[in-house]
Amino acid sequence: MPVPGAGEVLIQVAASGVNRPDVFQRKGNYPPPPGASDIPGLEVGGRIVDGDFSAENPFGLKLGDEVCALLTGGGYAEYAVAPLVQCLPLPQGVSVIEAAALPENFFTVWSNVFDRGRLGHGEGGEHESLLVQGGSSGIGVTAIQIAHALGHTVFATAGSDAKCRAVEVLGARAINYKTEDFVALVKSWTGGRGVDVILDMVAGDYVPRELESLAEGGRLVLIASLGGNSATLDFHKLMRRRLTITGSTLRVRPPAFKAAIARQLFDVVWPLIGAGKVRVVIDQVFPAAQAARAHAVMEASGHIGKLLMAW
Repeated sequence: MPVPGAGEVLIQVAASGVNRPDVFQRKGNYPPPPGASDIPGLEVGGRIVDGDFSAENPFGLKLGDEVCALLTGGGYAEYAVAPLVQCLPLPQGVSVIEAAALPENFFTVWSNVFDRGRLGHGEGGEHESLLVQGGSSGIGVTAIQIAHALGHTVFATAGSDAKCRAVEVLGARAINYKTEDFVALVKSWTGGRGVDVILDMVAGDYVPRELESLAEGGRLVLIASLGGNSATLDFHKLMRRRLTITGSTLRVRPPAFKAAIARQLFDVVWPLIGAGKVRVVIDQVFPAAQAARAHAVMEASGHIGKLLMAW
């Protein structure tokens, strides 16, 4: 049984999110940060059963409340510990099981698309455009919906016609990356201008093509490198067109950093969920004993939205 420390709460887990970093950790390629649980799992939905409420408590949470929480590890368990500032009350209309699908993707998308990528605050003006690579993933469906709900034009790549139809329902104009050229289509659909922000989980040889797809002053945000860790770039073009390449990882950041994201999500995105403008997209919910099967589905990349495990 984990023991909560100062500023932490103990959560009886109802459901755990399954994410690609969990697969990387299982394979030995994504070790937990110092002091974190070595049990996989970066997000849960559940009920607070113990903890320290004496420190910062931005949402007025108390014993017995149902919450969703972002973790540095330990989510694949019946009980998990999380900093109180990384716990959020459930959005209106979302069950505690569904809420396990929220933290990892929503924190990641907000931090990268809206904070690092500054969508809506660049040279393109208030309503900028976004290209999401991997639009049918958990990250992808989250980025599409939030950006669309906030008035931005969204394009997204996906690997099948069925996935393309799914992301179109969520508010994106879809590109089948197996049969279509995203550079040509983005340029055509934007009148040759390009997009303001690209959220990329591929990297590798996608990066030079993404720079071609960006508008003047555009921002490329990298959050994974499934396509490789290196690329050859034309730096003169990058400078001349005032382009920005940035990236981040979330797991190692301190609770204070994550707390700031939690407040933004609660203020801006939670009302969108409550109003039905952003919804929780869940592909499958597995019994917790079938974690291996959930990982196999994740690695096959045939899912649309989130994979969960229920306890």
